[in-house]
Amino acid sequence: MQFVLGKGTGAASACLALAYACLSARRADAFGLGLRPIPSAASSFNPGGTLPHTVDVGSSGGGGRGMSMYSAFKKGGGKGKKKKGGGGKKSAGGRGGGGKGAGRGGGRGDGGPPSPTVDTSRKDFVYQMNRLSKSFGKGTSIRPVLKDVSLSFYPGAKIGVLGSNGSGKSTLMKIMAGVDTEFQGESRLSDWAKVGYLEQEPKLDDGDTVSSNIEAAVVPTRTLLKEYEQVSAEMSSEGADMDKLSKEMDRLQNAIEAANGWELDRVLERAMDALRCPDGDALVDNLSGGERRRVALCKLLLRRPDLLLLDEPTNHLDAESVAWMEDFLKSFGGTVVAITHDRYFLDNVAEYILELDRGEGFPFKGNYSGFLEKKMARLELDAKIDNKRKASIKKELEWVRTNPKARQAKSKARLARYDSLSQADEAADAAARASLESIFIPPGNPLGTIVVEAEDLGKAKGKRLLYDGVNFCLPRGGVVGIIGANGVGKSTLLNMIAGLDTPDMGKLVVGETVDVMYVDQNREGLDDPELSVFDAVTDGADEITLGPRTINSRAYLSWFNFKGGDQQKKVNLLSGGERNRLNLARTLKQGGNLLLLDEPTNDLDVDTLRALEDAIDAYPGCAVIVSHDRYFLDKVATHTLAFEDDGGVVWFEGSFAEYEQDLRRRAGGNEPKRPKFRPLPAV
Repeated sequence: MQFVLGKGTGAASACLALAYACLSARRADAFGLGLRPIPSAASSFNPGGTLPHTVDVGSSGGGGRGMSMYSAFKKGGGKGKKKKGGGGKKSAGGRGGGGKGAGRGGGRGDGGPPSPTVDTSRKDFVYQMNRLSKSFGKGTSIRPVLKDVSLSFYPGAKIGVLGSNGSGKSTLMKIMAGVDTEFQGESRLSDWAKVGYLEQEPKLDDGDTVSSNIEAAVVPTRTLLKEYEQVSAEMSSEGADMDKLSKEMDRLQNAIEAANGWELDRVLERAMDALRCPDGDALVDNLSGGERRRVALCKLLLRRPDLLLLDEPTNHLDAESVAWMEDFLKSFGGTVVAITHDRYFLDNVAEYILELDRGEGFPFKGNYSGFLEKKMARLELDAKIDNKRKASIKKELEWVRTNPKARQAKSKARLARYDSLSQADEAADAAARASLESIFIPPGNPLGTIVVEAEDLGKAKGKRLLYDGVNFCLPRGGVVGIIGANGVGKSTLLNMIAGLDTPDMGKLVVGETVDVMYVDQNREGLDDPELSVFDAVTDGADEITLGPRTINSRAYLSWFNFKGGDQQKKVNLLSGGERNRLNLARTLKQGGNLLLLDEPTNDLDVDTLRALEDAIDAYPGCAVIVSHDRYFLDKVATHTLAFEDDGGVVWFEGSFAEYEQDLRRRAGGNEPKRPKFRPLPAV
C-alpha cells in the first residue's frame, strides 16, 4: 500500500475521508488522518492489505487521470476503469498503459524491465518506495517478509517503526540505507538527500581514537570555518575584490549558521557527554559493543543527514541520555525513521507510527499512545488475532489512560497486596492471576524477613572506585528498578547479589530463604550450530514443569513468541531480540523467589515486553531489574536505585517517574554528563 508519511493537506484529507467511507467495512482503521496516497505516475492506495495494492492512474498520453481504487497494477495491463479520454501509449516496461476511453487497462507491455515510477528529483519527498517486496529462503521454504509496500516520506517527518521480532523492521531499514539491494520493487533516496544509518552493530574506523571518529562527522563544518577565516584574511589585504569577497562571506556565514558551526566545539562536547561516550583519546578497537554504538550514534547525529535511520537507538543508553536524544531529534530538521521498543521515546518523538505486521505496513498519524487506541480497534475487527494479544494491548491501553497518581497508587497496591497475604497464599494468588496463555514466572518458596540488605556497600574496578557507602533493604514484594550510566557498576551489583562477585567494602547480606533466578546478559550456549530453540529450552522434553504447573513445551515457547517453525531455528542464527527471548525462556522456567533481570528489554518487540510486564506484575517474589527502558520501569517498579552522575547511589521509594521529579527538584534541569569516578583511597 502506498502512503505518504509526513505533512498532510486539506485535499489529501478529503481523499482519505472518501476512501475511509468506501472501505470502513473492511479495515476502517488501518490508516490515520494526514497520510495520503502518493500523487505520482503510479499511485496505490490500500488500507489494510485486503485489497489489490495499486491504483492505475493512466499512462502518458492524452488519456484522463481518473483513479480506480480497486485496480491492480500488473504487467500487461490492469483492469481498472478509467475516465473517457484519448487513451495512453503502450508501456515499454511491461506495466499496462492507459487504454482508450473507458478501456480495460490498455495495451500489453513489451515485456522489458519496468521503467522507474519513482521521481527522485522531487523536493517534497526525501525517500520513496514503490511495491517493495522481500523474501527469505528458497523453494518451498520461502518466507515473505515485506509484501508490496509503497511509502513515501516527507522531509522533517519523525516516524517510529513497530513490529514483532522477525516482522521485517531491520530488513526495511537496510533496504532504505542501501545496504540490502536484493529485493523486488523500487526503493529510492531523493537525488538531493544524504542518508545516515545506525545499524545494530555499527562500524567505526578501527585504529583511530573516539575523538577522531566523531570529528570525521563534522569535517564539512570545519572546512566552512577555515574558509571563513581565509576570506576574512583576504578582505584585509590590499587590492582585495570586496564585492566578490563580501558575497562569499555571506554565503559562508549562512552555511555555518545552518550547521550551527559557530558553537561546534561546544556542541561536540555536549553530545559526547550526553551520550556518555568514552574518553576522546580511547582507541575504538578496545571499546565494548555498547560503547561503539554510543560513539557511532554521536557521530551520526552530528552529521545531520537529511534522512536519519536508527535501528534500536536507545539500546545501551541510560534514561537521561535517551531523554537528551529525544530533545535533539525533536529539533532536528531532517527526517527520522527509528525502530525502537522504547514506548516513551515513541510518545515523545514520533509524529507517525509505521507498524509492520505479516508483511504489510500499517501507517498511523500520531504518537504511540494514539496508535494504541487505533491498534485496539483494528484488532477487534481481525479474527486472526488471538484473544491473548488483544487482552495484553487492552491492559496497556488502560495503563496509558490512567493519570500519574493512579499509577503510583497501583505500585503501592502491589506492596500492600503481598503484605496482606499470608506466606502460604502468595504463590497460590500468583498462579490464580496468571494466564495459561502468557509468560508465567514460577514462584519459589516464601521469602523470609530479610531479602537483601546492603550496609555501607562499596565496589572498585581496578584502581577506580565505582561506589561506596551504599545502603538499602529490598522489600519482600517489591520490584526495584536500577538505573544509571553504563559502566557504573549496576551489573556488578546484580553479580554480588547472585553470589558471583564479592563487595570490596561494607556488607551485602542475602537472606537464608532467598532462591535467586538470574537473567543476565550472558548468552553462553547460544552459538551451537546444531542446537535448536526447542532443544535449548526443553532439552528435548515434551513438557516443562513450572512450579505447580506442567506446561506443554511448545506452548511454553509460544509465550516468548517462538511459534511454529521458529522453534526449530538454530540458535546461532537468531537475531538479537530472538536471543534475548530465548535467554528469558531458558532462565525463567527455573523458578525462584528473587528475580534478577539485567537489561531484559534490549531488542525485545513490544508484544513480548507487554507479556513480561504482566508476568512481573503477577510474580509474588521480589524482583531487581537493571533497565534503561523508562516506560517498562514505570509499569513494573515500586522502588528505584539510581546510580547518579556524581558517583552517588540513591535509594528511592517510588517509580522511575517519581524519581525523575525528585531529581529535577534536587539537581535542576542539568544535562547528563559522563559519570565521575574517584580513585581508591590510599591504604
